[in-house]
Amino acid sequence: MTSSPQLSEAAAAPAADARESQREGGVTPRVVVFSLLLAVFFGFIIPVIDVKMANTFLGSQHLPSGAVGVLLVMLLVINPLGRLLARLRIPWVSGLRRNEAITVYITCLVSCLVPGHGAENFIVSYTIGPFYYANPSNKWLEFLEQHTPTWMTPALWADGTGTYGEAGRRAVEGWYLGGTAVPWEAWLVPLGAWGSLILAIYISQACFSAMLRAQWAENEALSFPMLRLPLELTEDLDRDDKYGVLGRFFRNPLMWIGFGIAVFIQAMNGLRFYFPDVPAVPMGLPTGPLLSEAPWNQIGGVTLSIYPLAVGLSYLLTSEISFSLWFFFWLMRFQLLAAYYSGFPPAAMPDSVGGGGKLFLAMQQVGAVLMWAAIIMWTGREHLLHIVRRAFGRERAREREKTEMMSYPVAFWGFVFSSLWMLGWTCAAGVRPDVALVLWTIYLILSIVVTRVIIEGGILFAALSWTPLGTIAQITGGGIGTFLSPATIMPAALINNPLMASMRGLVMPSFVQGFKLAHDRKISPRPLLALLLAVTLITLVMGLVVRVWLGYQYGGLGFHDWFAKRGPQGMAGNISTMIKGVENVSWVNPLWIAVGGAATWAMMAARSRFSWFPLHPIGYVFPFSYALQTLWFSIFLGWMFKVTITRFGGSDSYRNATPAFLGLALGDVSMILFWLIIDGWQGRTNHWLVPT
Repeated sequence: MTSSPQLSEAAAAPAADARESQREGGVTPRVVVFSLLLAVFFGFIIPVIDVKMANTFLGSQHLPSGAVGVLLVMLLVINPLGRLLARLRIPWVSGLRRNEAITVYITCLVSCLVPGHGAENFIVSYTIGPFYYANPSNKWLEFLEQHTPTWMTPALWADGTGTYGEAGRRAVEGWYLGGTAVPWEAWLVPLGAWGSLILAIYISQACFSAMLRAQWAENEALSFPMLRLPLELTEDLDRDDKYGVLGRFFRNPLMWIGFGIAVFIQAMNGLRFYFPDVPAVPMGLPTGPLLSEAPWNQIGGVTLSIYPLAVGLSYLLTSEISFSLWFFFWLMRFQLLAAYYSGFPPAAMPDSVGGGGKLFLAMQQVGAVLMWAAIIMWTGREHLLHIVRRAFGRERAREREKTEMMSYPVAFWGFVFSSLWMLGWTCAAGVRPDVALVLWTIYLILSIVVTRVIIEGGILFAALSWTPLGTIAQITGGGIGTFLSPATIMPAALINNPLMASMRGLVMPSFVQGFKLAHDRKISPRPLLALLLAVTLITLVMGLVVRVWLGYQYGGLGFHDWFAKRGPQGMAGNISTMIKGVENVSWVNPLWIAVGGAATWAMMAARSRFSWFPLHPIGYVFPFSYALQTLWFSIFLGWMFKVTITRFGGSDSYRNATPAFLGLALGDVSMILFWLIIDGWQGRTNHWLVPT
């Protein structure tokens, strides 16, 4: 007896609805448990790797190796095991669906960044390092005791007198020398105070990301190249045929060619790290010895370094963006040659305070950042004005707002109130309100631009070459009788240097990428937002607490050099310089800012009028940053491969070759994870497969 078509369709409808409901879920109980356990794991292991071992970072970049590693474990271990157990009819056991795997990946984008190098946990060493390295010669203790609020550092809080007494010295020296119990009574209040500020920063960035998602992902249709690999890896997870076990991505021979190249290179170089007789595969060429004479010595040491992960990502970029990234890297250095031939010796070109590079170049970058941020906001003005009107009840919600991570009024007022907390906290620390407003405004601008560079430019990280406070000092001066008085400089620097100077671990790009993934895959937004908040809290607390514990257990003197020593000393040196008075304050500095802003505006105007114009300001905003100094040659290689393949083979050849470059990136990440396990087993340190 056969059933009618109507009955067959009716029977199939509930099954189809169930599959669709499952696809749109994502935040299931097992995903919540798994994500929280991963947050605890990363909150502990990442500080150990970054600080104690000073090894290849598991996070600290915006395609985190830890997050990709979790995806691989889910795809190659958990899912095959789950499918096997499901075939044995064991109840409540099955493989992860695609949305579940992507939800876990979204949480890992946060849990790998928050406790890692370049995130806000620098406050642990920056609040005690200047006290440890203070001596009668540098006289740092004079301004540290006089202008630092007691509750901002355990060095002053420990004694309860506001001075650097015996208990404070034990707390500071104990962290640097190790082998002692943790004086939690000295750390509890400073960690709580700083933790409230950092949490407010995360809330403001999450809210602003929710406001930006639709504009960047839909209205401007940015490419989000870093999402390509996780999407390709999970493409076939919902299939019930043979591809669901090992997806088509893993069956592509070109992927395995790229994967094999990266694995071979990193395997040989890793073996050489342990066995010096093993031949190495050269991955870099320092040009300093080749450029040691004038005029070429003006451009500084330039290293030709190859990072397979960066090469693979750069292949995914538009040609104009990848070209601009390496082109402006060299154009800015040729400005140093032009200045030299114009009669300006290096001594006549002062360095920037608290930044990198010569001052006239740093000021151009400031102008480029300010102008590009203004253009970004102007481009999205209609969307942003709609959000403001929604927040004040002047407009009703549109249909797509229902799929956002939070409603626009909640996002707007969450951003406003968290920003007010940040301003109030800064003023309570002793920073004048006008200085605090300027400082946090520049930080917001930098956060927007850095996030845009990550999302549109596919750069693994975007460390800065200048700092907000240093830039203010070079425009207004510093010291008695200036805009930056000594009483303001000290607490402002304690906020500026650990929170605003590096920004390598800025979490805002993770929020924007995660929100886009959740929206595109129709993952339930409110449960995901709650899960992200829990993951953020866990990793923030553990990142701070584990770093404190590691110091008293093992001694900070043996930790990552920048985290424990050079960073805190550099901050104290900059404070001393600004308090004494910045020497290179000049009307020329704002002029160079105007030059940078005008050049950025001209590029954007040319791009809007001439389809052939090849330059994008994305390469002009941070050309002297550590990121481009180390990644420029890898970006050049990715651009060269893409242009060559496209020119001689067409767009079809470009698409067909894409799995090879994704395999190159995946192979590099796989070897990072492999050598981290081996290094942890063997206790080896300072083994770096990414720029550190």
